Amino acid sequence: MLTPSDLLRLPYTPDLTEGGIAYALRSLNYNLERGQALPVNGLRRTVASTAVELAFRRLLASQGIEYEVKAATPFTDRERFDVTLNGQRCDIKSFFISNRAQVGQIRQNPALLLNTPALVPSDTHAGEGHAYRDLYLFAYVTGLVAASQAELQAVIARKQPHYLAYILPSAWRRPQNWNPLGALTLKSESAQELLVEINGQDEAREAKRVTVSLPPKVKVRVEDSFHSIASLHVRRLPEARVGLRCASLQETLLISPADWSNLWVDGLDIFMLGYMTFEEFGQRAKMLPPESKVFQYTRTRTKNLFVQAADLRPIGNLLQQGKSPAE
Repeated sequence: MLTPSDLLRLPYTPDLTEGGIAYALRSLNYNLERGQALPVNGLRRTVASTAVELAFRRLLASQGIEYEVKAATPFTDRERFDVTLNGQRCDIKSFFISNRAQVGQIRQNPALLLNTPALVPSDTHAGEGHAYRDLYLFAYVTGLVAASQAELQAVIARKQPHYLAYILPSAWRRPQNWNPLGALTLKSESAQELLVEINGQDEAREAKRVTVSLPPKVKVRVEDSFHSIASLHVRRLPEARVGLRCASLQETLLISPADWSNLWVDGLDIFMLGYMTFEEFGQRAKMLPPESKVFQYTRTRTKNLFVQAADLRPIGNLLQQGKSPAE
């Protein structure tokens, strides 16, 4: 049974967001989504969850706890790796809270997190590759996001961190045939030079990144060959449209200033709640139907299994087990 003193509060530093964005963009090459559009909110959650995993590794290193990093179970995402402690794989389930009212409540009284459900999607728990001794670790991360155009403009005016990205349609990110995309042409309608970073994959499905300088209103051919393109990135918000033409797809994308999304998560705190083995979770968990309202989500989209956070085991116990006897 957890108590408020068992909650582990970790600092959130900007480099965690940087690492989260890097992983989120690479994962676009492997993630599957419903329909053609991948919600930007989902990418931000990926940024936040990656930040938690990086912060947890940092915690282990700071306490001299030995751990391994091994490829995770999902074969669709070869970028994904999990921490293994004492031979037990740690699957971190983190929940990103960006609602200002909830963020304020948590910062004022972190103990309220003990009354929330520790959720695992039922299809994830039923999937292959689990071992009975695997561990589910549960965490919350709080932060703010400049998601709307008005919020983004305010962040830019204050010269605060932001990351502008345009996520390409599925046909560009995950083409049916693995062939070169052929001639790529970019054009900016802005009055000033614009640097555009192209993120995609090469023939060997390795991540590839190329930055192209676009003079005002001049078509520029991209000399590098891509087999897929997942996203574009610009350092400043263009004041006019950017066009991208692909010869093999016979498609031209026209990206307006409002189409650029801010992926930057202004993280505040990370709270490690507790853990439970895969076997015990399966024995004790109850079913939560889709469309349920919980603290983490306005409504759940899928069927989940859950235990109460207060019923988890303290993270401190897990850390103590990971330390060598000499300590």
